[in-house]
Amino acid sequence: MDLDAVLLLSFGGPEGPEQVRPFLENVTRGRNIPAERLDAVAQHYLHFGGVSPINAINRALADALRAELPELPVYFGNRNWEPFVEDTVAAMADDGVRRAAVFATSAWGGYSGCDQYSQDIARARAAVGERAPELIKLRQYFDHPLFVAMFAEAIGAAAATLPAGLRDAARLVFTAHSIPVAADERYGRRLYSRQVAHATALVAAAAGYTDYDQVWQSRSGPPQVPWLEPDVEAHIAVLAESGIRAVIVCPIGFLSDNIEVLWDLDTEVQEQAQAAGIAYARAVTPNANPRLARLVRGLIDELRDGGAPQRLAGPAGLGCGFGVDGAPCGAAHCAVDVAPPVR
Repeated sequence: MDLDAVLLLSFGGPEGPEQVRPFLENVTRGRNIPAERLDAVAQHYLHFGGVSPINAINRALADALRAELPELPVYFGNRNWEPFVEDTVAAMADDGVRRAAVFATSAWGGYSGCDQYSQDIARARAAVGERAPELIKLRQYFDHPLFVAMFAEAIGAAAATLPAGLRDAARLVFTAHSIPVAADERYGRRLYSRQVAHATALVAAAAGYTDYDQVWQSRSGPPQVPWLEPDVEAHIAVLAESGIRAVIVCPIGFLSDNIEVLWDLDTEVQEQAQAAGIAYARAVTPNANPRLARLVRGLIDELRDGGAPQRLAGPAGLGCGFGVDGAPCGAAHCAVDVAPPVR
C-alpha cells in the first residue's frame, strides 16, 4: 500500500491558563458535566501553570517520527485542542496528500482508546469534504515488543531511584485509566481490561518481576456508576496497612506524562505514599522516546508491506484493527457508546 504522509493524532491539552476552561468544555461537550466538576479539574491544570505537557511531548514525537520516516511528511492534530485534527487534515489536503497512516496516541481498544479516534478521523474527513485524503488508522500496539521494552526499562530506572535497602522489596504497581464497567463489558469481550492485563504481564516479566499489582486511576462520573477497580489510591492504602515500605508505580495505560499522570500519580498518590512512610518511584511513560518512533515505523511497514504484525504472544481475541481479527479499527464489534472520562 502506498502512503504519502503520517498523521499523529492525539487528545490535546491547554497551553496557558486562559485555555484550560475552554479545553475542558471541548472535552465534555454534550455530557452535562456540572460546572463545579469542571472547576475542580481545572485546578489540576492550573497547578501546573495551566499548561498540559501533552502538546509539547507530541511535537517532540512528531520530530522523532520525521527523523525515523524521512520519506514521509508528518502532521499533528488533536481531538480537543489546537491544532485541531480538522484543521490538520485540511492542511494535508492543501499539500496534496492522498493517503496517510494515522498513529493515535493510545495503545488500547474500546471506545476512548480506539473507536473515538476513528470517529475523529471520520469527522475530520467529512469537514474537509471530497478533497480529504484517505486516512488509515494504524493498529493497536499494547503488545508490541518495543512498547513492552520501553516500559520495562522505565521500571528499572524508577527502581534505581529508591533507597538501596528498599529496592528489592519494592512493590510494583501498574496503573491504567479506569473506565465504566459497562463500557468494558460491552459485547462480552472485556477488551480493554484484558489488553491491559496482558500488557502488564508482558512488561512485568520483561522487567524481571514475577509478582505485581494492576490497578486503575483517574475515574470520574457519578459514584453510583461502577468503574474498573481497585483504584490506585485505595490500593496504596492497603499496601501501607500491609507494611510495604516502597512502591514503584508504572502508568502503563498512558503513552505520555500528561496531566493525569502528573496530578494523579506525581501529586496525589505520591503525597499519599509519603504520608504513609512509603518510598515512592514512578516509571516514566514513552513520551517522545526514539523507540516509539521506531514502533510507529514498524506499524507503517506492516501496512505498506502487508507483513505479519510484531506482537508478543497472548490469548486470542485481544485485538481489533489492522492485522487483527480481519476488521478495520472502528468496526462494530469494538465500538462502545460510552462517554470518555473527564481528564
